[in-house]
Amino acid sequence: MDPLKVVSHPLVTEDAVRLIEAENKLVFIVDPKASRRDVAEAVEELYEVKVEKVNVCITPEGRKKAYVKLTSEYKAADLAAKLGIL
Repeated sequence: MDPLKVVSHPLVTEDAVRLIEAENKLVFIVDPKASRRDVAEAVEELYEVKVEKVNVCITPEGRKKAYVKLTSEYKAADLAAKLGIL
C-alpha cells in the first residue's frame, strides 16, 4: 500500500501526548484496510524511524488507530516536535 494512504494523520489527545513522553509511542489514524505491517512500513518510510511494535484498534466511530512504538534509538518526542504535535 502507498504510505501516504496508509497513515492518515497523527492523533493529538492528552493520552497520546502521555504515550509520547512515557512509552515512546505515537498514535496515528490509519486506513481501516491497513495491516500492522503496512502501518510499520509506512511510518518507517515517511518519517525515517525504526518501528519496534504496532498495536491497532477500531474506535467506536469506525476509525482505525495505530499505536506505534519506536525503537530506543529514536525518540517519539523528537518526531512529534517535527510533526508539530508538541
